[in-house]
Amino acid sequence: MIRSGVLFLAILWFSAVAIAQSAADSICNYYQIENIPVPKGLLPEVGGMDFMPDGRLVACFHRGEIMIYNPVTRQWKLFAEGLHDPLGLVAVSNSEVLVMQRPEFTRVKDTDENGIADLYEVVTDRFGLSGNYHEFNFGPVADQKGDYFISLNLASGLGGTFAEVRGRPDSLGRPGRMYSYVPYRGWIMKVDKQGNLTPWAMGFRSPNGLGFDTRGNLFVSDNQGDWLGTSKLYHVQKDKFYGHPSSLVWKEGFPDIDPLTLPVAELDKMRTEAAVLFPQGIMANSPTQPLSDTTNGKFGPFAGQMLIGEMNQHRIVRLMLETVDGQIQGACVPFFDKCGLRMGNNRMVFGPGGSLWIGQNNHEAWTGDEGLQRITWTGKVPMEVQEMHITKKGFDLTFTHPVDKKLAVRPEAYPFKRYYYEYHQAYGSRQFDLQPVPVKKVKVSRDRKRVSVELAEMKPGYVYELNVTGVQSREGKPVLNTLICYTVNKLRKS
Repeated sequence: MIRSGVLFLAILWFSAVAIAQSAADSICNYYQIENIPVPKGLLPEVGGMDFMPDGRLVACFHRGEIMIYNPVTRQWKLFAEGLHDPLGLVAVSNSEVLVMQRPEFTRVKDTDENGIADLYEVVTDRFGLSGNYHEFNFGPVADQKGDYFISLNLASGLGGTFAEVRGRPDSLGRPGRMYSYVPYRGWIMKVDKQGNLTPWAMGFRSPNGLGFDTRGNLFVSDNQGDWLGTSKLYHVQKDKFYGHPSSLVWKEGFPDIDPLTLPVAELDKMRTEAAVLFPQGIMANSPTQPLSDTTNGKFGPFAGQMLIGEMNQHRIVRLMLETVDGQIQGACVPFFDKCGLRMGNNRMVFGPGGSLWIGQNNHEAWTGDEGLQRITWTGKVPMEVQEMHITKKGFDLTFTHPVDKKLAVRPEAYPFKRYYYEYHQAYGSRQFDLQPVPVKKVKVSRDRKRVSVELAEMKPGYVYELNVTGVQSREGKPVLNTLICYTVNKLRKS
């Protein structure tokens, strides 16, 4: 009896410890975060980052500096200065960078190899500037052919324009909360190797993030506002229109009319839907740069997927994308929440060793923080939804660890709801037709890593939101990030 009692107490104690460990499990147990000190006097509002071939980090900052950081010596060195509001940068070599600043796309180069740039050369400035404070420029990102893509912000109705502007102004682009008074504001532009500028796609409001996936598809994030019910990620293709009408005045062949006078239904037929919607205040408020995990597993179990920064929360979001009926769509899920991460996560880049470098920015009263951080994987795999795929009748969820089948097979473990955001001129949108979606059936695979959930209904044009709080691993670990939002543009036919 005594031995049985001791054994029973021991079992209770170990169970209590396991429950406490599960409850205390967090992303901190799987990824380490480090603050990178910056030189005294440098305002660390990061506009762009990249790694040079020799492993040094090069970064541009709001007040116009380009600095180089050596991760081995932990020393900073000034490379260039005097730039105007640089918000994107790419390293061409150990002595040359391309930077997107307010007036132009610029080549900055150290030609005499003394470590300090002595050449500042215009690649292109053939886009409009009105003097409006909100005409930010973002990029560049390079495609597989070596051509670059940049994005041009719309102007804001809260600010005016100069009497003298660059580019032929068009008064038809002037009305509205956000507007396109001079050429190609609200556009994605292509810059070829010779510096020729080509209008690529239109209909953007504030596209502060460009990136390619591992298949060479270009993605651009845009922030909630007028004509954007919630923040979005677009798969960008040539000549397509993505929703904000103001930029249409610069489309070749567009009628000589104010695009805001077109019926919403007509604009809706013209526009291309976003690949992913980020529910406002739930998933993200101001998404920034999408970045593909090209580390081949050095950063954890999500190789090949995309991460995206978030300005207004202590968060980095993970994307699970797929192609359905020829269109890219998919899910977003928090990847890294708090645990020492600052807000203002504006720019990201993977280092040579597979760690993720994050540059923060609270540029001109943007909600955020400032500084530079690095996240490194510890080698341990968290319990997460690794992949989410739409099926003909619901969704397949693949987990990083085998699930506890008794818990995972319960329909109540998957509380789905769905809703949509209205496309209209007003700023933002509430959730329309918000309804729970009953689960009809759940099936767990033999290896217990894949769970197939059949829903009572599947409708295109909705965000399907799930909170998987009722699922644990076979060892009792809960899912770390339970909130998942899948944007259903197309249904799976088979």
